[in-house]
Amino acid sequence: MVSDLAALVRERQPCVVLTGAGISTESGIPDFRSPSGIWAEYDPMEYGTIAAFRRDPVKVWEFYALRFQMLSTAEPNAGHLALADLEHRGLVEAVVTQNVDGLHQRAGSRAVVEVHGSIRSASCLECGERVPLEDVVAALQDAPAPPCPHCGAVLKPDVVMFGELLPAAAIGRAVELARQAGVLLVVGSSLEVQPVAGLPAETVAAGGAVAIVNRGATPFDHLAAIRIEAGAGETLSALARVS
Repeated sequence: MVSDLAALVRERQPCVVLTGAGISTESGIPDFRSPSGIWAEYDPMEYGTIAAFRRDPVKVWEFYALRFQMLSTAEPNAGHLALADLEHRGLVEAVVTQNVDGLHQRAGSRAVVEVHGSIRSASCLECGERVPLEDVVAALQDAPAPPCPHCGAVLKPDVVMFGELLPAAAIGRAVELARQAGVLLVVGSSLEVQPVAGLPAETVAAGGAVAIVNRGATPFDHLAAIRIEAGAGETLSALARVS
């Protein structure tokens, strides 16, 4: 199957990759929606909404502080590295990611579209100041919620919370890439979160092919020219070797 995927990627350029939580779980980062995921332990309405943040930012930061500490030590895995290699060799045009961990960039991918924001920084809703991850982690050593260094208001993680719009430029670019793709390679995404879940339909409607690498079924499996039930790291590493 990987050899068939490699042939599809070579023949149906450009290749755009859409990644979800399944690629980062192999770096030790838990997903959100599985039975053992983050939302099984934390109520998203209490910790994951912009309304919750405005109501009690310290409580929300108790949740995010754990993630910031985890992400500051997580490393890109074989899947991230394989995608960066494929991009450098001209076989992947861009990576559209639902993940907020920044591991694609750390692995060496250059064309990355983050449709759900990034945990690599935090911003002040009052004055617009943006603070990098390392400074946020340092601030959390001294306070339950990081203050804005400019005005003192509580910083908000630069991730898209429930109740917020996706960044317009990022989602616009993602749709554009999906429509232009000869093949959209979906990796580690259950394709349940809109509007990103609609990207495979955009590719197919424009005449492109969809390939899916994921553990577990997705609502778009019937659209896939190739469907591989396997882990991201092993599959993408094999793809990079045979491409």
